[in-house]
Amino acid sequence: MTAVATPAGQALWRDAERCYRAVASRDARFDGQFIVAVRTTGIYCRPSCPAQTPKATNVRFYPTSAAAQAGGFRACRRCLPDAVPGSPEWNLRADLAARAMRLISDGIVEREGVPGLARRLGYSERQLGRVLAAELGAGPLALARAHRAHSARLLIELSDLPLADVAFAAGFASVRQFNDTIREVFARTPSQLRAAAVVARRRAAAGARAGTTVTSVATPGAGVGDAALSRRAAAGAEAGNAAYGHIDDAGAQVGDAADAPPAAGTRLSLRLPYREPFDVSGIFGFLGARAVPGVEWTANGTYGRTLRLPHGPATIELVPQDNHIRCEVQLSDVRDLGSAVARARRLLDLDADPQAVMRVLGSDPLLAPAVTAAPGIRVPGAVDGPELLLRAMLGQQVSVAAARTAAARLTAALGDAVPWTSTEDDAEVSSELPPDGTSQAADTAGRHALRLFPAPQAIAERGRDVLRGPKRRIEAICAAAEALASGQVDVHIGRDSDELRAELLELPGVGPWTADYVLMRVLGAPDVLLADDLVIRKGSSAVGITDLADHSQAWRPWRSYAGMYLWRSA
Repeated sequence: MTAVATPAGQALWRDAERCYRAVASRDARFDGQFIVAVRTTGIYCRPSCPAQTPKATNVRFYPTSAAAQAGGFRACRRCLPDAVPGSPEWNLRADLAARAMRLISDGIVEREGVPGLARRLGYSERQLGRVLAAELGAGPLALARAHRAHSARLLIELSDLPLADVAFAAGFASVRQFNDTIREVFARTPSQLRAAAVVARRRAAAGARAGTTVTSVATPGAGVGDAALSRRAAAGAEAGNAAYGHIDDAGAQVGDAADAPPAAGTRLSLRLPYREPFDVSGIFGFLGARAVPGVEWTANGTYGRTLRLPHGPATIELVPQDNHIRCEVQLSDVRDLGSAVARARRLLDLDADPQAVMRVLGSDPLLAPAVTAAPGIRVPGAVDGPELLLRAMLGQQVSVAAARTAAARLTAALGDAVPWTSTEDDAEVSSELPPDGTSQAADTAGRHALRLFPAPQAIAERGRDVLRGPKRRIEAICAAAEALASGQVDVHIGRDSDELRAELLELPGVGPWTADYVLMRVLGAPDVLLADDLVIRKGSSAVGITDLADHSQAWRPWRSYAGMYLWRSA
């Protein structure tokens, strides 16, 4: 049974005493969980900002950077307060504000406006605005504006797009609105941000040639014509890195679409921060074991896949690094940058608070050894709700390897090709899959002929001609695809968990396990325990748990993470 816990007591940002203690101790664990604004300077910072700690009487606390901006504050150029993991609260909470934040981060306001956001959430625009203003200190437009500003900054610093094109790609209605917002949020013009990025890039290249270590970050603090990053900007670079990411090394090829064929899209190298510890091998191993050739690939500890984004296809390649994940993203339309980043972060559960999880699960003497052995375990997310549902149904009552093989054949037959990859070997993908469905297939066949996982409409129309197996299972998968294509069932990150679960259970062939698995991965629900899963039951027996249902109550609200430990223990 699914249970998504609601945090007890008031929101963290409303507890001024606790927040100030975190600021005074420069505790990086609180970065992204609240914003501190200083009245005397008009600046907002992350809790771990290295600047001198302001007096308690001079600070205010906000839940989001948008709320701080609405209060008249601008971003600190030293600590880069938006260069942090997102708040884990949006997954822990299942309320309207949390669901709205997940959709806003995916760019829904830029694509469909506030009416589209309200429609997806099932509320009126007026009611939505009241709730967000009360809970997050800013309305949907202000929250979306902050999201646009950070997407624009990425494109300014990491691409060679003309600034006018950046404005519209980031979702601004006019160049004037773009200029005003960038100046207000970052206290620099777009041209100054780009000039600073060029300076940082040249400094990184010079440092690489000289054999020195240079943090290659385009910080808002550098002025036009600066010969090098100032010491203050460099300190901010070390602390902040970038809003979503930055150029990681002098050799990274970014924004070079002009030198590539038109179909190649735009390539960017981003840095995705996370809270430590982070169990890299666990989540990359989980994704690699289930990688579908043609859609996903794994090689040398990296994981990559194709994405079906609102304005066209894209690919991401995720590379573990110290303190961050390097994300190589290739976009057919730069308007999808924010969506690609948000989906990559959800896939790897990068906004999780591992310390909070470990405090609860590590206090269980039976589970503690597993927690110690794999600190910072993550719950894999999803980049596409319909895809995850259909793949979960493909995997019912068969092995992981058999599910991968079925998904690969379906993709080879019905998936749309990614324009910048070779497709001449597509017909051979399914035949190249070994009987055991090992991950080597994703390393070889999958990367040579990249395709998008088939859209629900394609499976509804032609799935019966491609799928193999029991007729009842094929009919159930095609019925689910038809429901997804028609909008009868809508699987997205803004859904209420109880409502979505009820809709899923109405589909033929979808039982409690499948419904809860979708909630756990698509919504990032942290308190879902798949108690009927055979592997989890085997893992619970291995650690000495005899009554899983009763014993697991002590793990709330982190039972999804406990399930990952039990899967591993099996």
